[in-house]
Amino acid sequence: MNFFDIILFPFRWIVSAVLWVFHELFTTLEMDPASGVTWVLCIVGLTLVMRTLTIPLFLKQIKSMRGMQELQPEMAKLQAKYKGKKDQLSRQAMAEEQMALYKEHGSNPFAACLPIIVQMPIFFALFQVLRSVPQAAQNNESIHVLTPQLVHQFNDSTIFGAPLFSTLMQPGAGNHMATIVLAIVMIVAMCATQFITQKQLTARNMSDAAKESPMYRQQQMMLYLFPLIFAIGGINFPLGVLIYWTVSNLWSMGQQWWVIRNNPTKGSQAERELNERRAAKGLPPVGMTKKEHEEKLEEQRERAAAGQRQQPVSKKRQKQQAKKNG
Repeated sequence: MNFFDIILFPFRWIVSAVLWVFHELFTTLEMDPASGVTWVLCIVGLTLVMRTLTIPLFLKQIKSMRGMQELQPEMAKLQAKYKGKKDQLSRQAMAEEQMALYKEHGSNPFAACLPIIVQMPIFFALFQVLRSVPQAAQNNESIHVLTPQLVHQFNDSTIFGAPLFSTLMQPGAGNHMATIVLAIVMIVAMCATQFITQKQLTARNMSDAAKESPMYRQQQMMLYLFPLIFAIGGINFPLGVLIYWTVSNLWSMGQQWWVIRNNPTKGSQAERELNERRAAKGLPPVGMTKKEHEEKLEEQRERAAAGQRQQPVSKKRQKQQAKKNG
């Protein structure tokens, strides 16, 4: 057992335990214990448990990302201040001022990656569990909490003839064509959901000022880079892992859609859309009471009235108006 396996050991145990719990639940509901549908639902259940546990990290991620967006104008000033200064003291001073800005705005450039980082051990643990199913079934062995009987049922289960542990490059003993087609469909679904999730964040939930920042350009690059990385890696992912990651992406998409719709970033397109919906219902904009909104509207009307002036009239027009009135 290498160092990587030692680190993943408790996560493999957790994965097998959660799969066992859901398998017991579904068989109690009289579902076929060896059915591919039953085991797919077990993997979906594992995904939902993990995503529920990472909700606090997601909220921290949203808070940090908003803080990063708010400090972009100040970051631009800081970069302009140290532009062309490459000596050690200037670099250190710039780094210290950056950290002070992060602390002031309650943001962390690494917080955006927390939900993915936390899921990676489970991701790799599920990968190892699925890849070990055929050999464990052949040797009549258990996989942590999964008994030899459950391992055999897992090994015999298929979706449209494709075993859940098979990959695009290694179709396994099932229907090879079904495995290849299903793997391609799942890889496309995984990459598409990843892309849409990131796209809705950058397109609708960033302020106009943030879209002018280097951070926005980096996010635009990652928007296309991440799906490409997953597409390349996906050819070696078991179908069960592809199901896990696609369901996780769908969760992220729905969770993010709800946050963007109901609690958007200040100055973003999503905030303008929310204020339009609130105005249609007779409600004040986000962050304002009805009294404050009415006072602001009254102030705007007064400014408009004070700013109005009589348009200049030519002498010819004045004579015409005099004749008309005379």
